[in-house]
Amino acid sequence: MEEKKMTEEIREAAMEEKAPAEKVPAAAEEAAAEEKAAEAGSAAAETAAPRFVHVPVGTDETMEDYQKELEASFRQIRNGDILTGTVIAVSEEAVTLDLDYYAPGIIKAEDMSRDPHFSILNDVKIGDQLSATVVRKDDGAGNLLLSCVDASDTIGWDRLYEYLRNKTILPVKVSEVVNKGVVAYLEGVRGFIPASQLSLSYVEDFSDYAGKELEVRVITVDKSMKKLVLSAKEVLKERREEQVKHQMSLLTPGAVVEGTVESLQTYGAFVDLGNGMTGLVHVSQISERRIRKPSEVLKVGDTVKAKILKVENGKISLSIKEAMEVTAPEAEEEEENYTAYSSSSSMSTSLGDLLKGFKLS
Repeated sequence: MEEKKMTEEIREAAMEEKAPAEKVPAAAEEAAAEEKAAEAGSAAAETAAPRFVHVPVGTDETMEDYQKELEASFRQIRNGDILTGTVIAVSEEAVTLDLDYYAPGIIKAEDMSRDPHFSILNDVKIGDQLSATVVRKDDGAGNLLLSCVDASDTIGWDRLYEYLRNKTILPVKVSEVVNKGVVAYLEGVRGFIPASQLSLSYVEDFSDYAGKELEVRVITVDKSMKKLVLSAKEVLKERREEQVKHQMSLLTPGAVVEGTVESLQTYGAFVDLGNGMTGLVHVSQISERRIRKPSEVLKVGDTVKAKILKVENGKISLSIKEAMEVTAPEAEEEEENYTAYSSSSSMSTSLGDLLKGFKLS
């Protein structure tokens, strides 16, 4: 009995020692499984996180610095949208634009302008800014297909109205000569420049204006009537006024100037001083003697000298009478000098004549 009891005790002790050993692998497997699951979760989280832009460590750049590029790259573009981009390539067939988009824009030559004399190679340069309408989002090669002609129908007129409001001076090139004027294109719209608006003076023969570059202002815009009228005369007139203003600033009261009588009025005479400047000689300042009207002593085309009395508010006041008082002493002095010179010359000649027959040893 005792032996049997001892055998059972030994067996129980052995089982107690064996039980912990059997539990260890299960715990290890559970821990390994948890670790593996954690690694898998971390990898999944890293894979799911978007990484659009890499910001180098140790620099001052942040995601905010790339916000504009991100928005431009992922913006939605639809057919009919008007985009503005920079010309990065020009060929005989097409122009390529950088649109700050993942795909470039392509404008075919026939979609650049309605101007029959437009030259894609001569009139478009790399770096130019162009606005064009999206015709197709994919031209088959992954590019956006655009049209400047379509854009001019939408935004061209809006810009023309803005030019009219702001009185903007714009360069254009005359495309063709037509009846009573010439044609030039602006913002893709056909514009008319009447003969009366080509120059400061009336132009009778304007055939020489073909291909000429002009500076113009928009003077009439009507989108509903497809009407655009331009003027080079307005720009020339302003430039002349600026020049005259500058020339007048150089005039000094008291100085004597010379000019041509261009018109006679009951109250005085207008004298052309050149460089676009005209001065008025009041009837009281024309002659030393009293006259009732300028035509008594002057006629159109006469060359006169006049003294500048005053330059004020763009007006020049002159006096022929006072100019005579200034020039008279000068004339007398010149006459005296001439008389003295003539007398001296005569005396010298006479003395020479007297000595001709003498021989000096």
